[in-house]
Amino acid sequence: MIPFLKRRILDPVVGLLVQGVTPQKLSLSLACGVVLGVFPVMGSTTLLCTLAAVVLGLNLTAVQAVNFCLYPAQLALIVPFIRAGEYLLRVGRTGLTLTEMIAIAHAGAGQAFHLLWRLAVAGVVAWIVFAPVALALLYLGFLAMTLRLARTLRETEVRRAMKSQTQSA
Repeated sequence: MIPFLKRRILDPVVGLLVQGVTPQKLSLSLACGVVLGVFPVMGSTTLLCTLAAVVLGLNLTAVQAVNFCLYPAQLALIVPFIRAGEYLLRVGRTGLTLTEMIAIAHAGAGQAFHLLWRLAVAGVVAWIVFAPVALALLYLGFLAMTLRLARTLRETEVRRAMKSQTQSA
């Protein structure tokens, strides 16, 4: 495995399992972090992830870590979510790019709100359609991974215990 991925992704997940976080809670924490991390309204994901972790009793560290890692994906998905929302709502397509939206936001909060709120609504509508399906699929994928990791950790502990018993006897 690539050392960076092991150190930055696998080791923290294993650490949470060793600390006693159940595979089910960890999987839901990771899945919520992914789904909420791509919510198409800038500046809202930290609050959404925190609320989800508190309300659902999830591991806040896991949820926020995934959210943080997905910031580039959130930026990349804002325009596709807006376009999908415009399609679902059957409204005319705006020609604004992400760069133009950011420039409007920098021009002033009042002007940005006036010009961008409809785009935000369209993006959120598409996200609402996407989120439940993505959450379910991600949860199942993460659950398979965390259950396998937990089983491997248990087997490793059993081997260590047996080895130490054999050496002490």
